[in-house]
Amino acid sequence: MLGMLKEMQVAGWFGTGDSLDAFLVAFVLPSFAINVLAGSMSAALIPVFVQVREKEGREAAQRLFSGTLVFSAVLLTAVTLLLGFAGPYLLPWLCSGFGPSKLKLTSDLFYLLLPGILVTGLTMNCEAALNAGERFALAALAPGLVPMVMMGTLAAAGSVWGIHALAYGLVAGFVAHFTVVAVALRTRELRVHLRWHGFEPPLRRVIQQYLPATASAAIMCSTLLVDQSMASMLLPGSVAALSFGNKIVALILTVGTMALGTAVLPYFSKMVAAAEWSSLRRTLGTYIRLILIITIPLTIASILVSKPLTALLYERGQFRPEDTSLVASVQSMFLIQVPFYTLTILFVRMISSLQANQALMWGTVLSFAINVGLNYVLMHRMGVAGIALSTSIVYGVLSMFLGVVLWRKLHRSSCA
Repeated sequence: MLGMLKEMQVAGWFGTGDSLDAFLVAFVLPSFAINVLAGSMSAALIPVFVQVREKEGREAAQRLFSGTLVFSAVLLTAVTLLLGFAGPYLLPWLCSGFGPSKLKLTSDLFYLLLPGILVTGLTMNCEAALNAGERFALAALAPGLVPMVMMGTLAAAGSVWGIHALAYGLVAGFVAHFTVVAVALRTRELRVHLRWHGFEPPLRRVIQQYLPATASAAIMCSTLLVDQSMASMLLPGSVAALSFGNKIVALILTVGTMALGTAVLPYFSKMVAAAEWSSLRRTLGTYIRLILIITIPLTIASILVSKPLTALLYERGQFRPEDTSLVASVQSMFLIQVPFYTLTILFVRMISSLQANQALMWGTVLSFAINVGLNYVLMHRMGVAGIALSTSIVYGVLSMFLGVVLWRKLHRSSCA
Protein backbone atom coordinates (compact mmCIF):
# COMPACT_ATOMS: atom_id res chain seq x y z
CA MET A 1 0.00 0.00 0.00
CA LEU A 2 2.86 2.37 0.76
CA GLY A 3 4.35 1.45 -2.59
CA MET A 4 1.10 2.46 -4.29
CA LEU A 5 1.11 5.81 -2.48
CA LYS A 6 4.67 6.33 -3.70
CA GLU A 7 3.64 5.54 -7.29
CA MET A 8 0.79 8.07 -7.07
CA GLN A 9 3.26 10.71 -5.93
CA VAL A 10 5.72 9.76 -8.70
CA ALA A 11 2.95 9.94 -11.33
CA GLY A 12 2.11 13.50 -10.26
CA TRP A 13 5.75 14.58 -10.38
CA PHE A 14 6.90 12.90 -13.59
CA GLY A 15 3.87 11.49 -15.49
CA THR A 16 5.06 9.15 -18.24
CA GLY A 17 7.89 11.47 -19.23
CA ASP A 18 11.48 10.82 -20.29
CA SER A 19 12.98 11.21 -16.81
CA LEU A 20 10.86 8.40 -15.37
CA ASP A 21 11.65 6.23 -18.40
CA ALA A 22 15.35 6.81 -17.65
CA PHE A 23 14.97 5.94 -13.94
CA LEU A 24 13.07 2.72 -14.65
CA VAL A 25 15.58 1.48 -17.21
CA ALA A 26 18.50 2.52 -14.95
CA PHE A 27 17.10 0.25 -12.24
CA VAL A 28 16.56 -2.74 -14.55
CA LEU A 29 20.06 -4.22 -14.11
CA PRO A 30 20.38 -3.58 -10.33
CA SER A 31 16.86 -4.95 -9.85
CA PHE A 32 17.73 -7.98 -11.99
CA ALA A 33 20.80 -8.71 -9.83
CA ILE A 34 18.79 -8.27 -6.61
CA ASN A 35 15.94 -10.53 -7.67
CA VAL A 36 18.17 -13.24 -9.15
CA LEU A 37 21.09 -13.42 -6.73
CA ALA A 38 19.48 -12.28 -3.47
CA GLY A 39 15.96 -13.54 -4.07
CA SER A 40 17.16 -17.05 -4.91
CA MET A 41 19.02 -17.33 -1.61
CA SER A 42 15.76 -17.35 0.37
CA ALA A 43 14.42 -20.39 -1.50
CA ALA A 44 17.73 -22.21 -1.07
CA LEU A 45 18.42 -21.23 2.56
CA ILE A 46 15.08 -21.69 4.34
CA PRO A 47 14.58 -25.48 3.86
CA VAL A 48 18.18 -26.26 4.88
CA PHE A 49 18.13 -23.73 7.73
CA VAL A 50 14.96 -25.30 9.16
CA GLN A 51 16.46 -28.79 9.02
CA VAL A 52 19.74 -27.71 10.64
CA ARG A 53 17.98 -25.78 13.41
CA GLU A 54 15.59 -28.66 14.17
CA LYS A 55 18.23 -31.40 14.14
CA GLU A 56 21.50 -29.71 15.17
CA GLY A 57 20.45 -26.69 17.24
CA ARG A 58 20.72 -22.91 17.07
CA GLU A 59 24.51 -22.71 17.09
CA ALA A 60 24.72 -24.80 13.93
CA ALA A 61 22.00 -22.65 12.39
CA GLN A 62 24.03 -19.52 13.25
CA ARG A 63 27.10 -20.98 11.55
CA LEU A 64 25.07 -21.69 8.44
CA PHE A 65 23.57 -18.20 8.45
CA SER A 66 26.99 -16.54 8.87
CA GLY A 67 28.37 -18.62 6.01
CA THR A 68 25.57 -17.64 3.68
CA LEU A 69 26.07 -13.97 4.57
CA VAL A 70 29.75 -14.16 3.62
CA PHE A 71 28.98 -16.09 0.45
CA SER A 72 26.28 -13.57 -0.53
CA ALA A 73 28.41 -10.52 0.30
CA VAL A 74 31.32 -11.69 -1.85
CA LEU A 75 29.04 -12.66 -4.74
CA LEU A 76 26.98 -9.45 -4.65
CA THR A 77 30.08 -7.23 -4.40
CA ALA A 78 31.63 -8.96 -7.41
CA VAL A 79 28.44 -8.56 -9.44
CA THR A 80 28.15 -4.88 -8.48
CA LEU A 81 31.69 -4.20 -9.68
CA LEU A 82 31.09 -6.19 -12.86
CA LEU A 83 27.95 -4.22 -13.67
CA GLY A 84 29.80 -0.99 -12.98
CA PHE A 85 32.43 -1.84 -15.57
CA ALA A 86 29.91 -3.26 -18.05
CA GLY A 87 27.39 -0.41 -17.73
CA PRO A 88 28.66 1.67 -20.69
CA TYR A 89 28.23 -1.36 -22.94
CA LEU A 90 24.93 -2.72 -21.57
CA LEU A 91 22.93 0.49 -21.17
CA PRO A 92 22.92 1.49 -24.87
CA TRP A 93 21.49 -1.95 -25.64
CA LEU A 94 18.76 -1.56 -23.01
CA CYS A 95 18.03 2.01 -24.15
CA SER A 96 18.09 1.40 -27.89
CA GLY A 97 15.24 3.86 -28.44
CA PHE A 98 16.65 6.65 -26.20
CA GLY A 99 18.32 9.84 -27.45
CA PRO A 100 21.79 10.94 -26.22
CA SER A 101 20.58 13.15 -23.35
CA LYS A 102 18.10 10.53 -22.13
CA LEU A 103 20.81 7.86 -22.30
CA LYS A 104 23.18 10.10 -20.28
CA LEU A 105 20.52 10.57 -17.59
CA THR A 106 19.95 6.82 -17.50
CA SER A 107 23.68 6.20 -17.02
CA ASP A 108 23.93 8.72 -14.15
CA LEU A 109 20.98 7.13 -12.34
CA PHE A 110 22.34 3.63 -12.94
CA TYR A 111 25.57 4.34 -11.03
CA LEU A 112 23.63 5.98 -8.19
CA LEU A 113 21.53 2.82 -7.79
CA LEU A 114 24.29 0.20 -7.97
CA PRO A 115 25.13 0.17 -4.21
CA GLY A 116 21.60 -1.02 -3.53
CA ILE A 117 22.52 -4.50 -4.81
CA LEU A 118 24.75 -5.40 -1.84
CA VAL A 119 22.55 -3.76 0.79
CA THR A 120 19.35 -5.39 -0.46
CA GLY A 121 21.03 -8.76 -0.91
CA LEU A 122 22.12 -8.88 2.73
CA THR A 123 18.65 -7.71 3.79
CA MET A 124 17.01 -10.61 1.94
CA ASN A 125 19.30 -13.07 3.73
CA CYS A 126 18.22 -11.62 7.08
CA GLU A 127 14.54 -11.77 6.09
CA ALA A 128 14.94 -15.40 5.04
CA ALA A 129 16.27 -16.22 8.53
CA LEU A 130 13.30 -14.41 10.12
CA ASN A 131 10.81 -16.25 7.93
CA ALA A 132 12.51 -19.59 8.65
CA GLY A 133 11.84 -18.88 12.33
CA GLU A 134 8.17 -18.27 11.46
CA ARG A 135 8.49 -14.57 12.31
CA PHE A 136 6.72 -13.03 9.35
CA ALA A 137 5.37 -9.71 10.61
CA LEU A 138 8.54 -7.62 10.77
CA ALA A 139 9.95 -9.09 7.55
CA ALA A 140 6.67 -8.14 5.88
CA LEU A 141 6.42 -4.62 7.34
CA ALA A 142 10.05 -3.48 7.12
CA PRO A 143 10.09 -3.11 3.29
CA GLY A 144 7.54 -0.31 3.77
CA LEU A 145 10.47 1.85 4.84
CA VAL A 146 11.72 1.97 1.26
CA PRO A 147 8.72 3.80 -0.29
CA MET A 148 8.38 5.94 2.84
CA VAL A 149 11.96 7.20 2.51
CA MET A 150 11.49 7.68 -1.24
CA MET A 151 8.33 9.76 -0.70
CA GLY A 152 10.05 11.85 1.96
CA THR A 153 13.10 12.48 -0.23
CA LEU A 154 10.97 13.38 -3.25
CA ALA A 155 8.81 15.77 -1.22
CA ALA A 156 11.85 17.43 0.38
CA ALA A 157 14.23 17.64 -2.57
CA GLY A 158 12.28 16.75 -5.72
CA SER A 159 12.06 20.35 -6.89
CA VAL A 160 15.86 20.66 -6.65
CA TRP A 161 17.16 17.21 -7.59
CA GLY A 162 14.35 16.10 -9.91
CA ILE A 163 14.44 12.41 -10.76
CA HIS A 164 17.75 12.06 -8.88
CA ALA A 165 15.78 12.51 -5.63
CA LEU A 166 13.98 9.27 -6.42
CA ALA A 167 17.31 7.44 -6.82
CA TYR A 168 18.80 8.84 -3.61
CA GLY A 169 15.60 7.99 -1.76
CA LEU A 170 15.62 4.42 -3.04
CA VAL A 171 19.17 3.71 -1.86
CA ALA A 172 18.56 5.42 1.50
CA GLY A 173 15.41 3.32 1.89
CA PHE A 174 17.41 0.14 1.26
CA VAL A 175 19.83 1.10 4.04
CA ALA A 176 16.97 1.81 6.48
CA HIS A 177 15.34 -1.52 5.61
CA PHE A 178 18.55 -3.46 6.27
CA THR A 179 19.15 -1.70 9.59
CA VAL A 180 15.71 -2.57 10.97
CA VAL A 181 15.83 -6.22 9.87
CA ALA A 182 19.38 -6.72 11.21
CA VAL A 183 18.36 -5.36 14.62
CA ALA A 184 15.25 -7.58 14.64
CA LEU A 185 17.36 -10.69 14.11
CA ARG A 186 18.90 -10.23 17.55
CA THR A 187 15.52 -11.06 19.09
CA ARG A 188 15.76 -14.43 17.32
CA GLU A 189 19.22 -15.01 18.82
CA LEU A 190 20.83 -14.68 15.41
CA ARG A 191 23.69 -12.29 14.69
CA VAL A 192 24.60 -10.56 11.44
CA HIS A 193 28.21 -11.72 11.56
CA LEU A 194 30.23 -12.01 8.35
CA ARG A 195 32.21 -14.95 9.70
CA TRP A 196 33.47 -17.72 7.42
CA HIS A 197 33.41 -21.32 8.69
CA GLY A 198 34.36 -22.97 5.43
CA PHE A 199 32.21 -24.98 3.05
CA GLU A 200 30.49 -27.04 5.72
CA PRO A 201 27.94 -29.68 4.59
CA PRO A 202 24.83 -27.50 5.31
CA LEU A 203 26.30 -24.59 3.35
CA ARG A 204 27.18 -26.91 0.48
CA ARG A 205 23.55 -28.08 0.43
CA VAL A 206 22.37 -24.47 0.29
CA ILE A 207 24.72 -23.73 -2.61
CA GLN A 208 23.62 -26.88 -4.44
CA GLN A 209 20.02 -25.62 -4.30
CA TYR A 210 21.05 -21.99 -4.87
CA LEU A 211 22.75 -22.52 -8.22
CA PRO A 212 19.76 -24.00 -10.09
CA ALA A 213 17.42 -21.56 -8.34
CA THR A 214 19.65 -18.70 -9.53
CA ALA A 215 19.69 -20.04 -13.07
CA SER A 216 15.91 -20.33 -13.20
CA ALA A 217 15.45 -16.91 -11.56
CA ALA A 218 17.89 -15.36 -14.05
CA ILE A 219 15.84 -16.63 -16.95
CA MET A 220 12.54 -15.63 -15.37
CA CYS A 221 13.69 -12.17 -14.28
CA SER A 222 15.23 -11.55 -17.68
CA THR A 223 11.67 -11.35 -18.98
CA LEU A 224 11.36 -7.97 -17.21
CA LEU A 225 14.67 -6.89 -18.68
CA VAL A 226 13.52 -7.95 -22.16
CA ASP A 227 10.08 -6.38 -21.67
CA GLN A 228 11.46 -2.97 -20.73
CA SER A 229 14.13 -3.09 -23.40
CA MET A 230 11.54 -3.89 -26.08
CA ALA A 231 9.19 -1.22 -24.69
CA SER A 232 11.98 1.36 -25.12
CA MET A 233 11.73 0.68 -28.89
CA LEU A 234 8.13 1.93 -28.92
CA LEU A 235 6.78 5.46 -28.48
CA PRO A 236 8.29 7.70 -25.74
CA GLY A 237 6.67 6.98 -22.39
CA SER A 238 6.10 3.30 -23.16
CA VAL A 239 8.51 2.11 -20.46
CA ALA A 240 6.77 4.29 -17.87
CA ALA A 241 3.33 3.11 -19.08
CA LEU A 242 4.47 -0.51 -18.75
CA SER A 243 5.62 0.19 -15.19
CA PHE A 244 2.49 2.07 -14.09
CA GLY A 245 0.29 -0.59 -15.67
CA ASN A 246 1.89 -3.24 -13.49
CA LYS A 247 1.63 -1.40 -10.15
CA ILE A 248 -1.92 -2.32 -9.17
CA VAL A 249 -1.28 -5.88 -10.34
CA ALA A 250 1.87 -5.93 -8.22
CA LEU A 251 -0.17 -4.71 -5.23
CA ILE A 252 -2.66 -7.56 -5.66
CA LEU A 253 0.11 -10.11 -6.08
CA THR A 254 2.15 -8.79 -3.15
CA VAL A 255 -0.77 -8.70 -0.72
CA GLY A 256 -1.93 -12.17 -1.77
CA THR A 257 0.54 -14.39 -3.53
CA MET A 258 3.84 -13.21 -2.10
CA ALA A 259 2.38 -13.36 1.40
CA LEU A 260 1.17 -16.89 0.65
CA GLY A 261 4.54 -17.94 -0.78
CA THR A 262 6.46 -16.54 2.19
CA ALA A 263 4.20 -18.17 4.76
CA VAL A 264 3.95 -21.67 3.30
CA LEU A 265 7.63 -22.40 2.61
CA PRO A 266 8.71 -23.10 6.25
CA TYR A 267 5.65 -25.34 6.79
CA PHE A 268 6.18 -27.20 3.52
CA SER A 269 9.81 -27.71 4.56
CA LYS A 270 8.73 -29.22 7.89
CA MET A 271 6.33 -31.65 6.16
CA VAL A 272 9.06 -32.68 3.72
CA ALA A 273 11.52 -33.23 6.59
CA ALA A 274 8.92 -35.48 8.25
CA ALA A 275 8.05 -37.23 4.94
CA GLU A 276 4.35 -36.36 5.34
CA TRP A 277 3.56 -36.85 1.66
CA SER A 278 -0.18 -37.34 2.03
CA SER A 279 -0.43 -34.08 3.99
CA LEU A 280 1.51 -32.28 1.30
CA ARG A 281 -0.82 -33.52 -1.43
CA ARG A 282 -3.92 -32.54 0.56
CA THR A 283 -2.46 -29.11 1.30
CA LEU A 284 -1.62 -28.57 -2.35
CA GLY A 285 -5.13 -29.50 -3.49
CA THR A 286 -6.73 -27.24 -0.88
CA TYR A 287 -4.62 -24.24 -1.86
CA ILE A 288 -5.28 -24.74 -5.58
CA ARG A 289 -9.04 -24.69 -5.02
CA LEU A 290 -8.89 -21.63 -2.76
CA ILE A 291 -6.65 -19.74 -5.17
CA LEU A 292 -8.97 -20.30 -8.13
CA ILE A 293 -12.10 -19.43 -6.14
CA ILE A 294 -10.61 -16.14 -4.96
CA THR A 295 -8.48 -14.92 -7.87
CA ILE A 296 -10.74 -15.52 -10.88
CA PRO A 297 -13.60 -13.22 -9.69
CA LEU A 298 -11.02 -10.70 -8.43
CA THR A 299 -9.32 -10.62 -11.82
CA ILE A 300 -12.58 -10.10 -13.75
CA ALA A 301 -13.71 -7.31 -11.41
CA SER A 302 -10.32 -5.56 -11.61
CA ILE A 303 -10.33 -5.59 -15.42
CA LEU A 304 -13.83 -4.06 -15.50
CA VAL A 305 -12.78 -1.09 -13.34
CA SER A 306 -9.27 -0.73 -14.77
CA LYS A 307 -9.71 2.65 -16.48
CA PRO A 308 -11.59 4.53 -13.71
CA LEU A 309 -9.22 3.09 -11.12
CA THR A 310 -6.21 4.28 -13.11
CA ALA A 311 -7.70 7.76 -13.41
CA LEU A 312 -8.48 7.90 -9.70
CA LEU A 313 -4.97 6.87 -8.65
CA TYR A 314 -2.74 8.63 -11.16
CA GLU A 315 -4.49 11.36 -13.16
CA ARG A 316 -3.02 14.53 -11.70
CA GLY A 317 -0.08 16.84 -12.33
CA GLN A 318 1.99 15.57 -15.26
CA PHE A 319 -0.19 12.46 -15.69
CA ARG A 320 -2.74 13.32 -18.42
CA PRO A 321 -6.03 11.65 -19.59
CA GLU A 322 -4.28 10.12 -22.61
CA ASP A 323 -1.78 8.54 -20.20
CA THR A 324 -4.74 7.06 -18.30
CA SER A 325 -6.08 5.32 -21.43
CA LEU A 326 -2.68 3.85 -22.28
CA VAL A 327 -1.89 2.68 -18.74
CA ALA A 328 -5.38 1.19 -18.26
CA SER A 329 -5.02 -0.93 -21.41
CA VAL A 330 -1.63 -2.20 -20.21
CA GLN A 331 -3.04 -2.86 -16.75
CA SER A 332 -5.94 -4.93 -18.09
CA MET A 333 -3.53 -7.20 -19.96
CA PHE A 334 -1.32 -7.59 -16.87
CA LEU A 335 -4.32 -8.47 -14.68
CA ILE A 336 -4.98 -11.66 -16.66
CA GLN A 337 -1.91 -13.21 -15.04
CA VAL A 338 -3.22 -13.05 -11.43
CA PRO A 339 -4.64 -16.62 -11.10
CA PHE A 340 -1.71 -18.15 -13.00
CA TYR A 341 0.96 -16.20 -11.11
CA THR A 342 -0.59 -17.16 -7.78
CA LEU A 343 -0.54 -20.85 -8.68
CA THR A 344 3.04 -20.50 -9.93
CA ILE A 345 4.22 -19.06 -6.59
CA LEU A 346 2.55 -21.92 -4.72
CA PHE A 347 4.16 -24.54 -6.98
CA VAL A 348 7.59 -22.89 -6.81
CA ARG A 349 7.53 -22.80 -3.00
CA MET A 350 6.59 -26.45 -2.73
CA ILE A 351 9.25 -27.45 -5.25
CA SER A 352 11.81 -25.44 -3.21
CA SER A 353 10.72 -27.21 -0.01
CA LEU A 354 11.41 -30.51 -1.79
CA GLN A 355 14.92 -29.14 -2.57
CA ALA A 356 14.26 -29.88 -6.23
CA ASN A 357 15.05 -26.47 -7.70
CA GLN A 358 16.58 -28.10 -10.76
CA ALA A 359 13.03 -28.73 -11.98
CA LEU A 360 12.41 -24.97 -12.11
CA MET A 361 15.09 -24.41 -14.72
CA TRP A 362 13.21 -26.15 -17.51
CA GLY A 363 10.05 -24.17 -16.85
CA THR A 364 11.89 -20.86 -16.91
CA VAL A 365 13.71 -21.71 -20.15
CA LEU A 366 10.35 -22.46 -21.74
CA SER A 367 8.86 -19.24 -20.34
CA PHE A 368 11.70 -17.06 -21.59
CA ALA A 369 11.45 -18.39 -25.13
CA ILE A 370 7.67 -17.90 -25.21
CA ASN A 371 7.96 -14.38 -23.76
CA VAL A 372 10.45 -13.12 -26.34
CA GLY A 373 8.46 -14.56 -29.24
CA LEU A 374 5.10 -13.27 -28.02
CA ASN A 375 6.55 -9.83 -27.19
CA TYR A 376 7.77 -9.44 -30.74
CA VAL A 377 4.46 -10.51 -32.27
CA LEU A 378 2.07 -8.72 -29.90
CA MET A 379 3.93 -5.42 -29.51
CA HIS A 380 3.60 -4.85 -33.26
CA ARG A 381 -0.14 -5.54 -33.08
CA MET A 382 -1.07 -3.97 -29.73
CA GLY A 383 1.83 -1.72 -28.79
CA VAL A 384 3.03 -1.77 -25.17
CA ALA A 385 -0.21 -3.54 -24.07
CA GLY A 386 0.92 -6.52 -26.15
CA ILE A 387 4.02 -6.87 -23.97
CA ALA A 388 1.77 -7.05 -20.90
CA LEU A 389 -0.46 -9.68 -22.51
CA SER A 390 2.63 -11.72 -23.37
CA THR A 391 3.59 -11.78 -19.67
CA SER A 392 0.16 -13.09 -18.67
CA ILE A 393 0.28 -15.87 -21.27
CA VAL A 394 3.75 -16.87 -20.09
CA TYR A 395 2.55 -17.32 -16.50
CA GLY A 396 -0.37 -19.39 -17.74
CA VAL A 397 1.96 -21.80 -19.50
CA LEU A 398 4.45 -21.86 -16.61
CA SER A 399 1.79 -22.63 -13.97
CA MET A 400 0.55 -25.63 -15.94
CA PHE A 401 4.07 -26.91 -16.52
CA LEU A 402 5.10 -26.61 -12.85
CA GLY A 403 1.84 -28.14 -11.67
CA VAL A 404 2.49 -31.29 -13.70
CA VAL A 405 6.13 -31.45 -12.55
CA LEU A 406 5.16 -31.05 -8.89
CA TRP A 407 2.39 -33.63 -8.97
CA ARG A 408 4.75 -36.21 -10.48
CA LYS A 409 7.45 -35.36 -7.94
CA LEU A 410 5.06 -35.86 -5.01
CA HIS A 411 3.78 -39.13 -6.47
CA ARG A 412 7.34 -40.52 -6.83
CA SER A 413 8.28 -39.38 -3.30
CA SER A 414 5.25 -41.04 -1.72
CA CYS A 415 5.95 -44.31 -3.56
CA ALA A 416 9.64 -44.34 -2.61
